[in-house]
Amino acid sequence: MDIKLEVVVVPVSNVDRAKEFYKALGWREDADFAPAPDYRVVQLTPPGSDCSVILGSGITSAAPGSADGLILAVSDIEAARQDLVDHGADVSEVFHPADGVFIHANGAARASGPAPDRSSYGSYLSFTDPDGNGWFLQEVTTRRPGRVTPGQATYTSTANLAEALRRAEAAHGKHEAELGQRDENWPDWYAQYMVDERQAQ
Repeated sequence: MDIKLEVVVVPVSNVDRAKEFYKALGWREDADFAPAPDYRVVQLTPPGSDCSVILGSGITSAAPGSADGLILAVSDIEAARQDLVDHGADVSEVFHPADGVFIHANGAARASGPAPDRSSYGSYLSFTDPDGNGWFLQEVTTRRPGRVTPGQATYTSTANLAEALRRAEAAHGKHEAELGQRDENWPDWYAQYMVDERQAQ
């Protein structure tokens, strides 16, 4: 049975302020229900994420701003940082753990800049929402073995699928050049190429 992380509750003091903050980052608003004066549920989803966040009133006993160490994965940490800056977020510089393992509490053992070898999982940046809930972005370019279920190759948007098709087209052109002839079985070739590429990410 698949068990997927679906929602993370983020405790906030001002629902409208938090909602506008996350929407300004480009997060999709999925729901905003307020069936009672002291009860409201707002669900937002980061671009390309299978997991959403819920914030609101009357939904958690956690203190506003007490969420810490929430991690979002990105494929390009520098581009993601610029995107956050462009959307008004106050973000840290890119850093990497000085010991090369994982982030430390309270900003300890951080070394400036991306991981020296730009290794997957090695580069981070941080930011907080208006309540102080702490987020990290982590650069993930290649998944470690066992982190991707074989046979799955999903795309989070039409644009991502189109980009994958263009990469497959370019790779297939090289394949045909090596064959010295047209490959009539290109749909199967494209499909295998795209699945293999996706599983390597």
